[in-house]
Order: sequence, then C-alpha cells, then structure tokens
Amino acid sequence: MFEFLGINDQKILLNIARSSIINHLAGVSQEPILLSNYSENLQALGASFVTLTTFTSHRLRGCIGALEAYQPLILDVRQHAISAATEDYRFRPIDLAEMDRIRIEISRLTPTQKLEYDNGEELLLKLFPGKDGVVLSDGYHRATFLPQVWEKVGTTESFLGQLCLKMGVDYDLWRKKKLDVSTYQVQEFSE
Repeated sequence: MFEFLGINDQKILLNIARSSIINHLAGVSQEPILLSNYSENLQALGASFVTLTTFTSHRLRGCIGALEAYQPLILDVRQHAISAATEDYRFRPIDLAEMDRIRIEISRLTPTQKLEYDNGEELLLKLFPGKDGVVLSDGYHRATFLPQVWEKVGTTESFLGQLCLKMGVDYDLWRKKKLDVSTYQVQEFSE
C-alpha cells in the first residue's frame, strides 16, 4: 500500500539528495546509509524521480528516476539524485559551484497500472491531467512524463504527442496505433 511520507521523511530525503550530489561532485566518499536509522517508509522498496532545476529560471538541469521499485526508497533517491546531476544526457553535468543555484524536487511514484482502452479518443478520456504520470510503450520504444509535465504542455493531445516524440516515434502515433499505456501517481516535494 502506498503511504504518503510525512514532512520529516521528506526533509530527510531532500537532505540526502543534496548532500549526496555535493559529496559526489566534490569527490568525497558517500557516507553509508544505515537503513535501521530511518523510518519504515524510507526503508521500504520505493520508486522515485529526482528533478533538478535552477532556482531563478526554473530551467530543467536534470531528471533521472525509475518507474519500478527495486531498492529501499532512501537509496533510490540517493542514486537518482547523483545521476540527475551527472548523467542526464540532455544536459552538461552540474558542477559543484552551481549547486547553490539548484533546486531539488523528489517524486515518489505509486506502482504503475496498465490502462485498458480501445482507441485514441478513449485514451484521451481515461487520462487525468495533472494527476496521472503516463508511460507509453511501443516495442523497444518507451518513455514517461511525470504528472508535473501536464502544466507545461497544455492539452491531453499535446501531452501524448510530446511523449511520443520523447520515445522516438511520430507525434501522433498514439492516435494511429494502440500503444501500451500505464499510469501512476506521485507524491511530489521539493526544497
């Protein structure tokens, strides 16, 4: 069952994310995380995305995560924080001097649910803008948008079109072909 994290757990994860990035960029060894020192929610398997933006312009600087839970949430956040800062191929790696201008946002994902639909028009009706994160798959092509992306793209048609482009297929493939679609929700929190 998905249990929302309290403020204390949110602060712990944000602190772990920031300190892990800074230590990595400074070449300092990461302190081991002793799971028993943390709440059950942070010890439990969890899937997360870590998004890095600039404080002033809110420009995206990195976003990495996992759709499926495979490790304790606190370790998942640490790993994705470092990866978002250094491995997002869309951006140059963040440097240590830049960290005081970086805002960290964490999205904790619910398990994905396969969405059944018959055609593109029905798909439009089954999605909940602003609430659903969406995973589109077609063979080897796969991409996701977090629920927060709805704010940036406007319509459901545009959301699906941009997601198709992200996965490397035609903008309107979602209208022409029945794709595998899954949805999820997130608990989002930031500095």
